[in-house]
Amino acid sequence: MLPTAKRIPRGQGLAPALLQRAATLELDWDLRQKSRFPATDSAGRELGVFLPRGTLLRGGDVLVAEDGSLIRVLAAPQPVLRISCCPSHATPLDLARAAYHLGNRHVPVELQADHLKIEPDHVLADMLRAMHLIVQEQNLPFEPEGGAYATEHGGAAHPAHAHAHGEHPGPAQEHRHA
Repeated sequence: MLPTAKRIPRGQGLAPALLQRAATLELDWDLRQKSRFPATDSAGRELGVFLPRGTLLRGGDVLVAEDGSLIRVLAAPQPVLRISCCPSHATPLDLARAAYHLGNRHVPVELQADHLKIEPDHVLADMLRAMHLIVQEQNLPFEPEGGAYATEHGGAAHPAHAHAHGEHPGPAQEHRHA
């Protein structure tokens, strides 16, 4: 078993060519929340993942094995509920309202511009349908938000800002993202 104890968030600083050549490890959300587990990468190697407690693996993260080899983590497709607005009865505000209610129940939620994703739950599905939202059972990668106090954003990569968070440009200043 090849020990793997280092994580590079989203492969930051690694050359794209290295990332393309790296073996992959496809994991569902439940397993990506664990800090110690055995796994088999795309090259057929048996890995022992030993990360600091509380570490979450995200799709795009890179693990570094004891021998120096790289393993790119992929978010595996898994059963999810995809929640979107009904074009006849709902508005984007209804989707925001659904995100609020799910968060109030501490449900892991993946936020996208036009839909939400959660793990399957028939009670929540009924609640969401009652809110005039479309709820579809699908098999998709799941990247829930990390929460307001997480050190990294969940879901899609977040670009660097031209300003520090908490600082807002004044009326004469331009607000630009890098």
